[in-house]
Amino acid sequence: MHILYLRHRERLFKFIRRLVGGRAIAEDLVSHVFLDVWHAAGAFEGRSRVSTWLLSIARFKALGHLRRRAHVRIDDVEIPEIVDEGESPEAAADRRKTNSVLRSCIGKLRLEHRLVIDLIYYHERSVAEVAEILDIPRGTVKTRMFHARRQLAMLLESAGISSVGTNLVGTQPTSILRHETVD
Repeated sequence: MHILYLRHRERLFKFIRRLVGGRAIAEDLVSHVFLDVWHAAGAFEGRSRVSTWLLSIARFKALGHLRRRAHVRIDDVEIPEIVDEGESPEAAADRRKTNSVLRSCIGKLRLEHRLVIDLIYYHERSVAEVAEILDIPRGTVKTRMFHARRQLAMLLESAGISSVGTNLVGTQPTSILRHETVD
């Protein structure tokens, strides 16, 4: 259990934090995920990867928290970044601004679109894995990706970022609008 925790806690924490916003809440929910894993380890059937199973449990925990706290607005949380020592201060400032705009735009997407974007681009999951984690058909994942990218393109353009491939260099989901989803 300790090895499982060490291997997956950071990924689960980042996934949950992107959904719920708060560091303390995300840490609590990660603890609850691993507590559930401890109690239900025998229920794991091995039909999917362990990381997929953990992300699915994390998603349910985060959505449950959001449902309970629906009346409270979750603000965007500034995530401190490690600045590449090789880049100039101007480039670092531009990258931080672009990352902030991108996070803000992703945060404006509907929850189901944010989930798909997060799993595919930040967690590098395939369409099949996302379908399994979210318990939806593959076609629905692809449809949500299409609508999420289209909405994100409009939000980024209205924020002054017109060419995603060139302006988002150095951000996590590079070329988010041209990304091919592979099954």
